[in-house]
Amino acid sequence: MTKKIRFGIVGTNFITDWVIAGAKQDERFELTAVYSRTQERADEFAEKYQIPYRFTSLEEMAKSDVIDAVYIASPNFMHARQSILCMEQGKHVLCEKPMASNAKEVRKMIEASRKYNVTLMEAMKPTLTPNFKALQTALPKVGVVRRYFSAYCQYSSRYDKFKEGIILNAFNPELSNGAMMDIGIYTIYPMVVLFGRPKKITASGIVLSSGVDGQGVVNFDYEGMNATVLYSKIANSALSTEIEGESGNLTLDKINQIGHVVWQPRPMAASGKSLPSEPVDLSQPTEKDEYYYEMAEFIDLIIAGKRESNINSHANSLTTIEIIDEVRKQLGVVYPADSEK
Repeated sequence: MTKKIRFGIVGTNFITDWVIAGAKQDERFELTAVYSRTQERADEFAEKYQIPYRFTSLEEMAKSDVIDAVYIASPNFMHARQSILCMEQGKHVLCEKPMASNAKEVRKMIEASRKYNVTLMEAMKPTLTPNFKALQTALPKVGVVRRYFSAYCQYSSRYDKFKEGIILNAFNPELSNGAMMDIGIYTIYPMVVLFGRPKKITASGIVLSSGVDGQGVVNFDYEGMNATVLYSKIANSALSTEIEGESGNLTLDKINQIGHVVWQPRPMAASGKSLPSEPVDLSQPTEKDEYYYEMAEFIDLIIAGKRESNINSHANSLTTIEIIDEVRKQLGVVYPADSEK
């Protein structure tokens, strides 16, 4: 009999809908409870997915014996407090990215995972997909890596409201939001997985009147290589992600949802001429939903009794948020959560 992992849901937004759709492709996933601040919303979400248990107290859900794990997709500033509350009750936590408001909070979450011996993983989906694994496998092809470049710029429909004077959640510093926390993190987390912590960080960007970043560019120095990321919620970009090496380059179509991985060998010189090289598509087609892989990884860890993933590891999540903290510092973006003890 397949072991079932019973999940409670915290956060009933569209991202939760996407995650549930992918999670249902894993037969070990069982959705048994939902928490919402209001009974009406809890009942509405429960009816939608035939969830048997509804809670308006997160503490009661965490203490209950009807769940083994929780998926947390609440606003960023609530991630740490809610995750720690659940871990204190022995529940495993899959926490939506970014894991928390800042590195201080992430360290507390990691300590809770260790203290209560439960699994904690950041729900950063691209790094767990077959195409990211294809990228990792192919990385030696480029030879000496000289540059990592990634862009994720997507004009937000919420920015139209912002320009009308209506500040929605996406641009609200009270919720620890902004362009870096929302989409810029997608350009940085894979970089950390592949290359580790940079030696130097230099950031510039546009800070909106609400106090959050609307867009930015960050340059990183590594030993023997450079990295640059672009991110924006106030402009679009068609640029892709590329890893450039002395022997060729690898290109990804979208860093947040990797559909194609292409290897381009460096043109070779012969008889004084540069001979063109043919690109090779290394993409791994799959019938699985993109969110399936993060849930499958998380359940694998729980069943194996492991506290963290080898890819979306505690160290990678901490390094990423430490980088984001430094970017925010250089841009002058401050959250209320930064002053909490």
